[in-house]
Amino acid sequence: MAAIQYYDVILKPVVTEKSMNAMAEKKYTFLVHPEATKSQIKEAVEKMFEGTKVKSVNTMNLDGKKKRRGMVYGRTAKTKKAIVALTEESKEIEIFEGL
Repeated sequence: MAAIQYYDVILKPVVTEKSMNAMAEKKYTFLVHPEATKSQIKEAVEKMFEGTKVKSVNTMNLDGKKKRRGMVYGRTAKTKKAIVALTEESKEIEIFEGL
């Protein structure tokens, strides 16, 4: 597979009640590319959002859910989620402003 570029790493932010409460501690949750590493996620966040410094990255792999359509069984796609903690002197990420 070709190398993953930094703009391909972060797919979309996760907006849930739990992730919104974690933003008070400067922790942001994103859905990321399934093959992205922690260092690639850190680089992508620092390049995409100016003025941010990443302190740590925690990742989790999520299996697809079982779904049924009539008599046919299948699974949804596997996903990967990353929780990015920013340093104290870092700027906040603008896409979460006003939520």
